[in-house]
Amino acid sequence: MGRSFASDNNTPVHPKIMQAIIEANKEDFVSYGDDPYTRRAEELLRHHFGAEAHPFLVFTGTAANVLGLSAVLSPYHAVIAPATSHINVDECGALENITGSKLLTVPTTDGKLTPSQAAPFLHALGVEHHAQPRVISITQPTELGTVYSQAEIKELAVFAHDNGLYLHMDGARLANAAAFLHTSLKDITADAGVDILSFGGTKNGMMFGESVILFSKKAASSFKYIRKQGMQLGSKMRYLAAQFIAYLNDHLWLKNAEHANTMARILAEKAALLPGAEIFQPVETNGVFLRLPHKAIKPLQEKSFFYVWDEEAGEVRWMTSYDTTEKDIDEFIAEARAVLQEIHEGH
Repeated sequence: MGRSFASDNNTPVHPKIMQAIIEANKEDFVSYGDDPYTRRAEELLRHHFGAEAHPFLVFTGTAANVLGLSAVLSPYHAVIAPATSHINVDECGALENITGSKLLTVPTTDGKLTPSQAAPFLHALGVEHHAQPRVISITQPTELGTVYSQAEIKELAVFAHDNGLYLHMDGARLANAAAFLHTSLKDITADAGVDILSFGGTKNGMMFGESVILFSKKAASSFKYIRKQGMQLGSKMRYLAAQFIAYLNDHLWLKNAEHANTMARILAEKAALLPGAEIFQPVETNGVFLRLPHKAIKPLQEKSFFYVWDEEAGEVRWMTSYDTTEKDIDEFIAEARAVLQEIHEGH
């Protein structure tokens, strides 16, 4: 396939993480997480997210979101989230199917949710005819690549808690948000009032694996049963845990994210000079969202695959990764310029 700008999911595993998996493969260990690798991974997660963090390793981001939310949901509850959220658009209705809870979505221009947008749903509280709002769910960074500041997260957390709700964060690319804000992982999660976190690594150099981090001892007390019933308790947990050890040691998570973000800024600068291209979201992490002439999209996809964000509007998403190079960008931009020039001359 070669280099694509479709997704940071497409990249090879980072060599240090691959080596960590190999090192974990040398001898027998007790299964189902009762091993030194898992204990060390959990220790490192508490180091980064605080002593009150209760981490649980799972395999996929969808599982992390759905099982994390299920820790506080009953079937009559509802989750308030932006319409662009991953739990709404890209998880095949898993939240509603697994928990029985309702998803209440809010249209946004930049993927970010505010207290004023969530407030109208609170009129349903205490009314037996309506699903009861229980959680506000946000993504950091959003599916449009935009980033919540710590102050914005705190504002949502205070609003949620004042109204008896939890705040959930989908942090599949949390490292990229922390890199953009020049802050720690704890600053924009535990210290900002987040109650439930999905912390991802797959999009930033890991082979597989995410972590559900609960900041409530009460919610965490029964989560091991939820994880098992949710089919996410790995037998050979050490292979998942070893990745987190390598990922969290020596700031690899941050180095990877900083590089991906830098490459996105370079890609955006060069894309902005393309004839007929229009960037329509601020480039804050490792995603570049732009509009292209409809006729240019398919020919360019055939050269270097990427995803169409909105077919009707001609909006596409170009993603960079920890291993993207400036040479990759220059070659891709040259391909895009040639396609756009050909279309222009055809008119």
